[in-house]
Amino acid sequence: MWRQSLIDKMEVRNTYRNLWHTDLTHSTLNDCPFCCFAAFCAPCASYLLRKRALHNDMSRYVCCAGYMPCSGSCGEQSCPELCLCAEVMLFFPNSVQSTRYLLQDEYNLQNTKCDNFIIGFMFCLQQLSCIFSLVAAIAGSEDLYEAANILYCISDGVYCTVCACMQTQHKVEMDKWDGKFGPVERPMQAPGFQMMSRIDQPVPPSAGYFPPAPTQAYGQPYPAGYPPTGYPPPGYPPRA
Repeated sequence: MWRQSLIDKMEVRNTYRNLWHTDLTHSTLNDCPFCCFAAFCAPCASYLLRKRALHNDMSRYVCCAGYMPCSGSCGEQSCPELCLCAEVMLFFPNSVQSTRYLLQDEYNLQNTKCDNFIIGFMFCLQQLSCIFSLVAAIAGSEDLYEAANILYCISDGVYCTVCACMQTQHKVEMDKWDGKFGPVERPMQAPGFQMMSRIDQPVPPSAGYFPPAPTQAYGQPYPAGYPPTGYPPPGYPPRA
């Protein structure tokens, strides 16, 4: 039941109306210093971004933003800062992805096809390196061990790079909403605690505003060459 809810939620995210201010391929150009910080001190970046995504109100904090079965039952409310530290250190991939889901659900953000391909490629490479390691251990072949180690190093490099770009993308998006790129009209107030755990919500919350023009991002221009050609897709938004 819980897994099916996750699948349904992923499908709903594909219908969100807005794009990230920058895609993964351009996030480094938008904030190179933070990308370097996220690459060399990834857990610290994840901690700061999650706290910022919660509008610096840790009373809203739930483990993995409510997207895991154990969320809300780990005693987070008694010491949210310590729990967040444990999350970013012990479950770093989940912490990054949970912050991403949090921002997508709050601002109705959908990924581009390129973003989905990059993230999917990262996951597939991680799984492939794990499979190679298991096969090498079973076969006991030195050549397979060597190939598995090379693939493991490549997958780790891709993983660190994509995570750094992903966290930079999150930071740039929140910078926009904080008005660092100019005035921005806020269509909603800061979400309450119930809006932070969206695993039980079948549809995204109403933002109370219409989709922006294809060349605009909430009244601000996208970077050059973005959004990608063909956005929004034909027939969008869908009819009721």
